[in-house]
Amino acid sequence: MITKAQLHQLGLFDAKVPRYTSYPTAPHFSDAVTAPQHARWLKDIPEGSGISLYLHIPFCKRLCWFCACRTQGTQKMQPVQAYLQTLKAELRLLQQHLPQGIHLSRLHWGGGTPTLLSAQMMSELIEAIRQVAPFDEHTEFSVEIDPNEIDIARLDALADAGMTRASIGVQDFDPEIQKSIGRQQSYEDTRWAVEEIRARGVASLNTDILFGLPHQTPTKMAESVEKLLSLSPDRVALYGYAHVPWMAKRQQLIPSDSLPTPEERLELFDVARKIFKWDHFEEIGIDHFATRQDGLSLAHNIGRLRRNFQGYTDDTADVLIGVGASAISKFPQGYTQNAAATGAYTAAIRKGSYATSRGHVLDGEDTLRGRMIEQLMCEFRIDRCEMLQSFNVTSDTLNQILVQTGQAFEGLLTLNDAGLFVPPEARPLTRMIARSLDAYDLSLAGHSSAI
Repeated sequence: MITKAQLHQLGLFDAKVPRYTSYPTAPHFSDAVTAPQHARWLKDIPEGSGISLYLHIPFCKRLCWFCACRTQGTQKMQPVQAYLQTLKAELRLLQQHLPQGIHLSRLHWGGGTPTLLSAQMMSELIEAIRQVAPFDEHTEFSVEIDPNEIDIARLDALADAGMTRASIGVQDFDPEIQKSIGRQQSYEDTRWAVEEIRARGVASLNTDILFGLPHQTPTKMAESVEKLLSLSPDRVALYGYAHVPWMAKRQQLIPSDSLPTPEERLELFDVARKIFKWDHFEEIGIDHFATRQDGLSLAHNIGRLRRNFQGYTDDTADVLIGVGASAISKFPQGYTQNAAATGAYTAAIRKGSYATSRGHVLDGEDTLRGRMIEQLMCEFRIDRCEMLQSFNVTSDTLNQILVQTGQAFEGLLTLNDAGLFVPPEARPLTRMIARSLDAYDLSLAGHSSAI
């Protein structure tokens, strides 16, 4: 059994490492990738493929202090309406470049606050999307829903649009903690939203909860998790709060002297984890939990779990197209990202061009290391046979990489003919193990705590 002293020695409580929702991570994208390259990669998608589509709605009526996402506050609907017109223009561009027969595997609306849109706006947007790529009988359509910014009309519009999964950010139910992070959201309002979502036949519910927030204690953590479980979610993301005030200026409003220590963060995670396990949730990767009937659990059990910018997923599409300001697309050839500022994004689209501002072209070592990191994050192992069969790497080179990783965590990992394995007691170190496989200079950007 690994001890806290060993975790200290290995640097877990001091390390700042990426979350590895991509490889390389976004700080290593450059402006060498341009809009014409994005258009070429779209045209190269095989006809008849299923693709995933992510739409970013960056607006919020209130800016939560804990959030580090690309968002902007607004009390008026005019900027939102103007942005919707730009989204529809970008979708028309997509329609021009996508090959024949493309259909949607997954559709996700994220933010910001997608439910800031009026019911009419939602209907307009879904119609524009269906013009680009139709749904089929297996399409999953998920939406991030703010219980403080939803009503019957908007829920009806989403249900009519074909929403199959709702995602609700809880963060924590304790009023003191909510006040300290600028996120007031009562249990009663959250329950109302869940009940109305379920009443419309939406079969799946995702929820997010954070550990590492100001004033959190093991007792408060347990109370919030138990309230969350009373809502009967199908999936739960148990994320560590990333305190990065140098990147997200609004986090300077959070009382840093009330944040738990790294050792206390680990204890908070363990408290929540044990309750989810006690309630028969499957543990998925480093920070997700799901019911045994959920698609994440099924994918996990057959080795088809994947990781993308939304975290863990059972989506197997090779292409994820991001639409909207700051949205990231992933192709087999690499990544592209739209301009982050809504003004720059809008200006590019109005000129009839994609708003691509940066990206990355994958090379052979990127794809190898990216798959090794993804498999490590999803399955806590690296399959030697898969790497040799799927990538242009020699047995000697692969073995050297695995041996170096094993030596960096000597005595904690298992290395044999089948590959590299992370035992359960060493799993808090997973992101650090992934970092040892990262060939890029991690000093180029600040990252969040390893725990």
